[in-house]
Amino acid sequence: MTLVEREVYGGRPVTHVPVARVRGGRVQRTSDAVAAEEPLEIRLDGERVAVTMRTPAPGEDAELALGFLLGEAIVEMDGVARVAECRSPARDGGIADVRARPGTSPAEGWQRRFYATSSCGICGKESIEAVRVAAAPLAAGPCVETSWLSSLPDALRERQRAFARTGGLHAAGLFTADEGLVLLREDVGRHNAVDKLVGRAAMEGLLPLGRQVLLVSGRASFEITQKALVAGVTVLAAVSAPSSLAVGLAQESGMTLVGFLRDGGFNVYAGAGRIAGV
Repeated sequence: MTLVEREVYGGRPVTHVPVARVRGGRVQRTSDAVAAEEPLEIRLDGERVAVTMRTPAPGEDAELALGFLLGEAIVEMDGVARVAECRSPARDGGIADVRARPGTSPAEGWQRRFYATSSCGICGKESIEAVRVAAAPLAAGPCVETSWLSSLPDALRERQRAFARTGGLHAAGLFTADEGLVLLREDVGRHNAVDKLVGRAAMEGLLPLGRQVLLVSGRASFEITQKALVAGVTVLAAVSAPSSLAVGLAQESGMTLVGFLRDGGFNVYAGAGRIAGV
């Protein structure tokens, strides 16, 4: 689906900075690749909804904005006409404006103001209640073999190009047993990576994501679990720990939640019936 309008765009996911590299007591003046971080203003029909710190990349700001609004249950994909992205007037960040189709309306009460950082995302009572109302019942989903599930972190890391250069980015990857890694997005923020991935999946008509496994490179927080739930993800896996609220939401919704997926093992916190032999 082609719905992104882009003006001249200057953001790049990796930048180089001067650094003094100290090794064995010797100092070398050189440069180092670091993950870029800039503000993105997310708008809906020209009105600001949120500001988040993200890793810029052409096309991914539109994905992030769309994924964010879908995950917050503010819009539905059928009601989206296009997404326009551009640099801010001061050239110090980006703007992504999601435009609604004529005759459609966003969810009531979306005008509550958000501020999201790259580390923590957004979480609150209104958000929780909106997700519980908006999320459709999950599909039966796949039955996942333990050996295949254990192989996913290495498969994700092998494709993290920006992480390989900087060591400073989180990733979200979408997998199927037949195709392997089908979609990958990276960002300084865990929730931003998920928003980008969900936004791209929506643009390609893949929602709901009932057949796929979503793997995130950090922990499984509530905001990531809620975004996965609204996208229809049945199996969510993380290489680190889940939060108590994430576990509760997964149990309540019937989602499979896997944590500490690394070194050939993992913990299943909810939905063990989708993991073969568990």
